[in-house]
Amino acid sequence: MLGPLQVQGVGGPLRVPPGRQEVILAALLLESNRVVSTSQLVDLIWEDNPPETARTQVQICVSRLRKLLAGAEGEATLATRPPGYVLHTDAGNVDAALFTSLVQRARALRESGDAEEAVGLLRSAVTLWQGECLTGLDSGPLANKARQLNEERLAAVEFRIRIELELGRHDRLVGELQRLTHEHPLREKLHGQLIQALYWSGRQAEALEAFRTARRYLAEELGLEPSRELRDLEAAILAGELPPPNAAALPAVPAARSVEPAREARAELSPASAEIPATPSEETLRQDTVPHQLPADIADFVADGQRLAALEKALAGGDGRGTVPLAAITGKPGTGKSTLAVHVAHALAETGFPDGQLYCDLRGTTGAPATPVEVLGRFLRALGIPGQLIPESLDERAEMYRTRLAARRVLVVLDDAAGEGQVLPLLPGSRGCAVLVTSRARLTALPGAHRVELDVLDEDRALELLSRIIGEDRVTGEAVAAEALVRTVGRLPLALRIVAARLAARPHWTLASMVHRLANERHRLDELAHGEMTMRASLSLTYEGLAPGDRGLLRLLSMAQAPTLPSWLAGALLDDHRPFPSDLLEPLVDVQMLDVAGMETGGFRYRFHEIIRVYAREQLAVQHPPEERKAAFARMAGGWMHLAQQAHRKVYGGDFTVLHGDAPRWEPPAAYTDEALADPLAWLDAEQGALVGMVEHAAEEGLHDLSWDLATSLVTLFEVRGHYDLWEKTHGIALAAVRKAGNLRGTAAIRASLGSLYMSRNQYDTARQALHSALDVFQALDEPMGEALCRRDMALIARTGGDDTTALELYGRSLADFDRAGDVVGRAIVLTQSAHIRMRQGEIDTAQRQLDEALDIYEGIGYTGGRARTLRRVGQLLLEQGRSDLAVLTFTEVLELCRDSGDAIGEGHLLRDLGHAFTVMGRPDRARDFFDRAVSAREQIMDFSGGALARLDLARLLTTEPGRSRELLTPAVEVFRDRRMARELTEAERLLGAC
Repeated sequence: MLGPLQVQGVGGPLRVPPGRQEVILAALLLESNRVVSTSQLVDLIWEDNPPETARTQVQICVSRLRKLLAGAEGEATLATRPPGYVLHTDAGNVDAALFTSLVQRARALRESGDAEEAVGLLRSAVTLWQGECLTGLDSGPLANKARQLNEERLAAVEFRIRIELELGRHDRLVGELQRLTHEHPLREKLHGQLIQALYWSGRQAEALEAFRTARRYLAEELGLEPSRELRDLEAAILAGELPPPNAAALPAVPAARSVEPAREARAELSPASAEIPATPSEETLRQDTVPHQLPADIADFVADGQRLAALEKALAGGDGRGTVPLAAITGKPGTGKSTLAVHVAHALAETGFPDGQLYCDLRGTTGAPATPVEVLGRFLRALGIPGQLIPESLDERAEMYRTRLAARRVLVVLDDAAGEGQVLPLLPGSRGCAVLVTSRARLTALPGAHRVELDVLDEDRALELLSRIIGEDRVTGEAVAAEALVRTVGRLPLALRIVAARLAARPHWTLASMVHRLANERHRLDELAHGEMTMRASLSLTYEGLAPGDRGLLRLLSMAQAPTLPSWLAGALLDDHRPFPSDLLEPLVDVQMLDVAGMETGGFRYRFHEIIRVYAREQLAVQHPPEERKAAFARMAGGWMHLAQQAHRKVYGGDFTVLHGDAPRWEPPAAYTDEALADPLAWLDAEQGALVGMVEHAAEEGLHDLSWDLATSLVTLFEVRGHYDLWEKTHGIALAAVRKAGNLRGTAAIRASLGSLYMSRNQYDTARQALHSALDVFQALDEPMGEALCRRDMALIARTGGDDTTALELYGRSLADFDRAGDVVGRAIVLTQSAHIRMRQGEIDTAQRQLDEALDIYEGIGYTGGRARTLRRVGQLLLEQGRSDLAVLTFTEVLELCRDSGDAIGEGHLLRDLGHAFTVMGRPDRARDFFDRAVSAREQIMDFSGGALARLDLARLLTTEPGRSRELLTPAVEVFRDRRMARELTEAERLLGAC
């Protein structure tokens, strides 16, 4: 890419078709081994004016690139990874990555004193270039990235020349610098280097002329005078005071290395000893889901080396026991339990547990600790099980969890456990896995656990921690004061970090002055050696040092119950509509009253230490009257509601198929909202915990209208991801709140939504009762949207029970209700569902018209999920009409949509549909392939009933292979019998008897 885009395969150069395929390949190479979303690729090709078929065209281009790379048998492979694609290759195979690595190594070598080697690496880095980066590609956004790399190339050249000037090679550099300043006349650094090289070569007059030439260029092109650095060079030359380069002061140069630099860097990036794995298929990626959930390790970590080694040995199974390796880190607040756990987990992650790391904050010290059922649901999703297939009960979830981990080496980190009862159901059954738990409780009932109880730091480590935060020079410069300081704060890690943060933020303060400030609060310092009161004293010291507005924000933030806090919350709590609300939070980060928890789309996320949150809540109760707290909370809750509503709108193309309440919204900055909700389902996934918590919190605060509104809006996520337990939990909370308030409309909305939930669980009698009770209220309130939703779901219940007449009558009334409410998505859903009945009854033309209208609606508003479901019905209709080729094309398109969205269950349906299509076409080999893949896809996600259906499909094709048929049908019969699938069981037993 450092020049025109070129790809080298095993057999020679590959010809990448110019245009879109080149743009897509370049984008994937620039982000090699990282996912590039389909939306990004669309923007790169069409920028602000993509056609309606843009995503399809991108899929076609990716498919062709995948075949091109596979045919070349090279070391780069292209895979689908929602929400886009990823190009797998070693970094050493990409010249841009190799260039960056060489420059980084050169900078490190220069810092360590190896100037000669640094020069060699920089020269090798520049030789990788064959012209301007990505020459000839027609993409504005890629051109910007190319300009960035071109700039890095020039910066590397300037850095290399700077080192060579230090080495006294000025006379050799003059010619090169004259060429470079001619090619880049506005780069003042090159002009300065040329002036220095000329002067140190004894060419003073030419050096001054070079300065005048630079001044002329800058004046003519930019109307500017040269920088202070160039003017200082001129003055030094005129005064005869420009000192020669101090080459003698450079550190000694190690012996030259024998390996050519670029080849050595490539070897480091692509170790020859490491086998390059084949690119997995989409099915394999899902089968071998490797979670990496650990929070970031901390840079200034300090700990006892022996304790670390013992922990690592225990978790690696080095104690010789035949049980699951288990370690528990306990201690009082602020001693660094979580920090130690995360550090040890990172140290073991790659070598000891290659199959992944699971992490969960169990919230044991909060008022709402995580339940084992909730945690198991989260872990199973991380291990690749779709939400729809996760069982309801704790025992079944635990069994599925242990089964999923049985043949894997996974490290499970359970942070902040309340007690043994919260931990025991989360233990794997395989000794290849390991579990690391932190807790304030001692957890003595955990069998066979290696226990570590943390206390305060010893003095040496406390001083080391202080040095890492504020700098070693300040600590050694005031050694006696530093020792006094760590003793004063009781060597408690959190207290020491808080004090050190203040010193780091105020470099003009001495350590002695900080000791003096602490000494002025003698009673608090006495408390520092006694349990919880010690933490309050330390926190109070930092808290009182904040500006009044920062203290107020800290207090209000303590009302937020989410594990991490988005930046917009600060604006909502203060009713401040500035475009960058993170500016309000940074003063709190400076003194470590808040931590930066990571980066999200839209900005940074922040996190309280729990003890700090408790302290802030105490201050909140004292400083803010109830009406002020309630108003701030309502704005915060209104912000979550606004974002959830906007996410729903982006998914559905508008405010469709949902009822909303009248609770006021608070709007975060528009730029934040647009960026955060670029992928609305991803945002809902990421914020799931906070949103669910807000439903409960709003109910507790008496905001019943907002509680039910938010709960029903979240069905957008719950339904797609199969989060049925969260669906039930949020709706139960909201239902209690609206009933208590006498809110009839909210009660009906929740009951109607619960009816949909019960249908998803095949609890049709319960669903029918909930829908009838909701419909009665909606009719009394003359609420057409509510009536439409209820009748639509009642029709689906009738259709599932085989009562097509009742279903069509209800669908007709629902359609009229949706039209009265102006809800086009609701209309499209009804058309698609009723078309299936028309198709079943042989009314092909009517079904076709309904599906065409539904597709027009979905495509008009951009609702991809609805389009996929309707297109699947279109494919089935085409198959009924004998248009098998078109059916296959349609099913293939929907299959890609399912893969793009991560819909594993939908993918299983489409693989079966394709198998049926090829069976009808008389192509049993292709049908067999798709049924095989359907079996694998279903059973890998533990959807055994779906797998059994695909096994039955496959057995029908293999009547001449009795052995294979028996192998397929035997487990299928057991599943059909267990699931009481009578019709399928009868046919499977008949085929098995014929084998």
